[in-house]
Amino acid sequence: MYREYGQVVAVTNRSLTERPFLEQIRRVCEMHPDALILREKDLSEKEYEELAKEVMAICAEYKVPCILHTFWRVAEKLKCDTVHLPLPILRQFVLEKQNQKNQKYRESQNLSIPESQREIIQKIGTSVHSTEQAQEAQELGASYVTAGHIYATDCKKGLQPRGLDFLRQVCAAVDLPVYAIGGIKFDETQWMSLKECGAAGGCIMSGMMKA
Repeated sequence: MYREYGQVVAVTNRSLTERPFLEQIRRVCEMHPDALILREKDLSEKEYEELAKEVMAICAEYKVPCILHTFWRVAEKLKCDTVHLPLPILRQFVLEKQNQKNQKYRESQNLSIPESQREIIQKIGTSVHSTEQAQEAQELGASYVTAGHIYATDCKKGLQPRGLDFLRQVCAAVDLPVYAIGGIKFDETQWMSLKECGAAGGCIMSGMMKA
């Protein structure tokens, strides 16, 4: 239904959902976005894990990739291969993983890691708000970035949007897929502007997606 727009990534926010949350997740998955990011910042790690199990099951049913947010240890536990980490957490994640690899190497003196110990997380995204952050994300090994906020949005009330010039600069600064976020809607003119800036696609709040 929405393929004409390009790559659509749904981003969850329970407070913006009119119907029961899991019902809305199912409706979103029926539209087959390119991915769904489970971003629920108010939950504890344990609460997030329980919700992630249910959301991942629905996503798997519709073959929609589910991206877990912030809690990368939950992603490893649930065998989710893609996570979206805020930049400070991405820095910590990279440092911790490097330390783990160094320790394994010192213990074994062998770079061949058994299958059971190989990394579950294969793709990592992060949010950026400047070209410098985008370049740092690329250096840290990010697979993609979201850049925003591009348009005015109720999620960032009172904050001036960074606009299309900012998006264009981020796209030019890195060799990564860049997804616009903030005020993105299913509007043909808007999406043409995003593509002209070099964006791979856009992120739309899941509560805004209606069949």
